Formats: sequence, C-alpha cells, structure tokens
Amino acid sequence: MRLVLTPEQRELREAVRSFLAAASPPAKARDGYDPAVHARLNGELGLSGLIVPEEYGGAGAGMAELAVALEETGAALLPGPFLATAFAALALTRAPDKELLTGVAEGRIAATLALPLVPDGLAARAEGGAVTLRGTLPRVLSGTEADVLLAALPGAPAGDGSGTQGEPSSDDGTGTPGESPGGGRAGRSSDGGPVLVAVDLGGAGVTRVPLETLDLTRGQARVELDGAPARVLGRLGADGAAAVADLVAVALAAEQLGVLRASLDAIVAYAKIRVTFGRFIGSYQGVKHKLADMHCKLEQAESVVRHAAWAADEDPAELPHAAALAQAYVGRACFEVARDHLLLHGGVGFTWEHDAHLFYKRAKADEVLLGPPRVHRARLAALMEAGAPVAGEA
Repeated sequence: MRLVLTPEQRELREAVRSFLAAASPPAKARDGYDPAVHARLNGELGLSGLIVPEEYGGAGAGMAELAVALEETGAALLPGPFLATAFAALALTRAPDKELLTGVAEGRIAATLALPLVPDGLAARAEGGAVTLRGTLPRVLSGTEADVLLAALPGAPAGDGSGTQGEPSSDDGTGTPGESPGGGRAGRSSDGGPVLVAVDLGGAGVTRVPLETLDLTRGQARVELDGAPARVLGRLGADGAAAVADLVAVALAAEQLGVLRASLDAIVAYAKIRVTFGRFIGSYQGVKHKLADMHCKLEQAESVVRHAAWAADEDPAELPHAAALAQAYVGRACFEVARDHLLLHGGVGFTWEHDAHLFYKRAKADEVLLGPPRVHRARLAALMEAGAPVAGEA
C-alpha cells in the first residue's frame, strides 16, 4: 500500500493547482459554473479523461490519480459538472460505451450519475427495440449542466412491449438519497443484476428543474422523465453495481479531503495575521489546540483517502471496506474542519463576502450526498462483522 504520492502524481497535483488558482479560485466559485473554465480544464489538462481508458482517448490513469485531481478541484470549490462526470466515467469503466467515453475524454460530453445508482421511482419500458423511462429523480448532481444521465435499472426492461421494470415507489421519490449505499429500495432482479442506461438530458421527455440547495457553488436539479428514450449500455451485475458505488464513495472522499485541507490552510494563514488584544490569535492556547485537532483530522483523512484509492486500483477485495471507511470518517472530518474554520474567523467568517461559508456549505452538501456518515458506519460495521478484509490483515 502506498500512502505517499509518486513524482508523477505530485506533478499532476501542481499542474491542477496552478491552473485552478488562476482560472477558478474559491472566490470565483460563487459566480457559478463557467463553461469556458470547464473547457480549458479538459483542453489544457484533459482531466475529464483522466480515468478513461487509453483505447477511448483517455489517459488510462487509476483512482490514485483521479483522487489527486479531485482533491485540488475540491480545494478550489470548482463549480460545474467535473465531479459528476467523474462519477459517470467510473460507472462507464464497468459498462464501457465508446461514444460516451470518447466524448468524456475529449471534453465534449458532461455526464452525471443517478445517486443512488439504482434509483427508486424509475419505470422502464421496452417496445420495438426501444427503451423509455418514466419517473422522477429528485436530486441529480449537476443536473442542469450535464448532457447525459447514467442510471441503473434493477434488471433488463421487459422486451414484449407490455412490461415494466422498477415501477415508481409510492413515496414520490423524495426520500434521502444514499440511505442504502449501493442501490435504492427497488432491489436487483434475478436475471443478472442491474443494467446501466444513458439518457440524453437535452432530449424529448426530459424536464430539468434547478433546485435551490445549500451549496452555492455546485447545482443540483430535479429530473423528470416522461417517456424519455434511454440507451442500454450494458449489464453491471450485482458486483459491478456495488463496485461503482464504492468507487464513487472514494472519489467523493478525495474531493472532501481537498475541502478539508483548504479550510485548514486558510484558518492557519488567518491565525498568523489576525491580532486581538495586542496578540496574534494563533498565539492563544485555545486556538493552537483547535488547529492541532484540525491538523490531526487532516492527517487521518489523507491516510484514509490514499488507502481507499490504492484499494480501488490494486486490491478490489478490500475496496468495500476502504470505501465505507472513507465516507464514514472523511465526510464528517471535512465538515467539522470547515465548521471550525468558519468559527475561528470570528465575525468576519459569518459574512456573505467572506469565503468561509462557501467551504462550510460545500462540506455539508458533500457529507450527505451519498447518505449521512451513520449509514457508512453501519455498512463498515456490517462488513467487519462479516469478515471483510481489513487493512493490515493477511
């Protein structure tokens, strides 16, 4: 297991960090998604194609490299569909589609992934070789900016024109997404597991309604499908769907690590220049102890994320445990550091003009994106009880 970045990964980090410092610093994040920045991110750095296999025009990098990039985009509070597209690309590695992967690698296609991967409230119908979807996805990450939505159906749509799969649940789809990591309540069919499908979000039968969310820097949308054409990409299977959910959890943890690190760096810098009662606030014992606690959370979170990224690339058997640990710990640690970053700034930290609230809101939105930490703690406990591999064990 490697917890230290390689020289190549450090070069990638510096390239992404330098680009974002100039093109999209945190102060600019409140302006929202800038398509020009997204285009440059792909044209100059090729970030959306980082995880895409080389045969489809991507860099063919692993999760370790993607985690490095996501840490930097998280630190910059990058608006737009980069994270959502990374989620979708991870799903496409399990059910490859040349058209979509090539488009993502070239930066022509921004995609998003339904969360949970097998959502409640979707009904699929197959008729004359065509598949259509009906239902509502209440919260889709970057749903207004993305071109394509990926989702998984519990099984293959009925092919006789009369059947449906995954009838909408009676709760109108407003439950908290991610309460069941790895899939919605619809369950999986007995014919081989979930099937990945793609929907053109600009096509017929699709309505996107922007949502007012806590995070001002990255949007979500309610996506309503009414006979929307869908293209079947391939069968994920139960194991594939679970692996995608784990990869998404690791990717999100990498972004959270970036938010955590940037929050800590900002308050440490402030503590060195802010004077109260004739002294720098960083000289007060209470502030010192708080900063030390925040630094410990950073070190622990970094170790967890590096281990999870390594497991994704090198030890798939350990990935479920590592992914659950990443979301059980890193999400909460990120929120707590962002919260204390805001509080230690004092009154200025609560002002609209200061950036502290942007980090706080991104941290909270990320913490619950895949379900609250208690869900992942419960899953981690279940995996350990069942005898799943644990780091350091033979």
